[in-house]
Amino acid sequence: MTSKSNCKRVIVIGGGIGGLTAAALLAKRGYAVEVFDQALVPGGCASTFKRRGFTFDVGATQVAGLEPGGIHHQIFTELGIEIPAATYCDPGCAVFLPGEKQPINMWRDRQKWQRERQQQFPGSEPFWRFLEDLYERSWAFQSRRPILPPRSIWDLWQLLRAVRLDTIGTAPFTFATVGDALRGFGLADDRRLRTFLDLQLKLYSQVSAEETALLYAATTLSITQEPLGLFHLKGSMQVLADRLVASLERDRGKLHMQHMVTAIEPKDPPQVQIQNQRTGETWWQPADHVVANVTVHNLVKLLGTRAPGGYAKRVENLPTASMAFVVYLGVDRSAIPPNCPPHLQFLADYESQRSLFVSVSQPGDGRAPDGKATIIASEFVPADHWWGEGVKDEAQYQAQKQKYTNRAIAQLGQFFNLEDTIIHTEAATPRTFADFTARDRGMVGGIGMRVSTFGPFGFANRTPVKNIWLVGDCTHPGEGTAGVSYSALTAVRQIQHHE
Repeated sequence: MTSKSNCKRVIVIGGGIGGLTAAALLAKRGYAVEVFDQALVPGGCASTFKRRGFTFDVGATQVAGLEPGGIHHQIFTELGIEIPAATYCDPGCAVFLPGEKQPINMWRDRQKWQRERQQQFPGSEPFWRFLEDLYERSWAFQSRRPILPPRSIWDLWQLLRAVRLDTIGTAPFTFATVGDALRGFGLADDRRLRTFLDLQLKLYSQVSAEETALLYAATTLSITQEPLGLFHLKGSMQVLADRLVASLERDRGKLHMQHMVTAIEPKDPPQVQIQNQRTGETWWQPADHVVANVTVHNLVKLLGTRAPGGYAKRVENLPTASMAFVVYLGVDRSAIPPNCPPHLQFLADYESQRSLFVSVSQPGDGRAPDGKATIIASEFVPADHWWGEGVKDEAQYQAQKQKYTNRAIAQLGQFFNLEDTIIHTEAATPRTFADFTARDRGMVGGIGMRVSTFGPFGFANRTPVKNIWLVGDCTHPGEGTAGVSYSALTAVRQIQHHE
């Protein structure tokens, strides 16, 4: 085996799941890898923190792709590390619409889900069958590992190799949105159906049904059903990062926490400026390749005046990305209703469209002491509520934070028994996520899966700057630990071929 001192050197910027996955795979394949992250613990938005015996997942609370053949399963198998213990979420989510006591349950069993949606949305079955057909074609295409969007002859060849006759059937819908499909099936005025779709799609595409790319939605709305499914990890989300770090270090890669990359110089070879957050020391370090697990906005800032003009302009013109406000509650177990599913969604009212996505720990899952539980509730919020004129100073910021916290707890109290059962309360704003993750303005979930930013029209792993690669939720196929892991695997394949 070639010694590490003679191997190609790779610097990975960011220790989120995308960055750690790329780093672990590259180290396993013989590269000399160093990861730099400004946070205290690895994992990014899929990490955790502890308070008074409770373990809270920072952002991501569920995982796809652990099933045999799933992306996490593939990667963990290649790395030779154990698949984390997890249970299927069934239902994948229970969605409560305004004024309704019974939820819309997204069951894992396909027939059970079919009966549920037929009961909940009469007359919509042709629409759902259409989505399932698109999903099966798209999933088969995706399983053949196409590279989207292609930016080289080799990329294009990988894309063409993945195309089959069944793939061609999806081509007419490349420019369509879910809103177009609803109109096509005469369902545009079905408020309950559209609202349900808006709620679910916002979680994964960051935008409403009207804007979400149809081919992306077809997969997203089917991911909870067998043979796939969403998983609730035993312990916490941190287990994903911890196992990737163990694999990286086993293969002689290095992880440097509290080290921020402050600039990229696209020389040949490229080099990055690194600052030790503890000591303040700053230096430039060269590498054969730089893999950036950051947002496209952060990448442009790191490149500064060296960013290609067209690329920077495109990023500048992107619609404002999603921001999140999150409340973390540690509660007595008596606060949780019997048979409560791990994931729920509540819409406050049809007018404001303000919703909470809620994750609840399960007995024995390692997130709370015996007889206790965690409740994590996240809400999408406008950027200008936290970065605009309304929060000019610390007092206004804290008042806004308390207002959002009280409102979320009041809404949660309509389902959970929170009177005298709350043990710990904490909240995170977009400013918190900006500080913790260094993501531009604390944005979460990428740039939105509109037609203009999805698949062949999205941002590529292969950037316009030689030997600079982008991974994470701003690239294909989008957000979630499974999505960013696929993105990382794509970049690794490209780097290997580049050599």
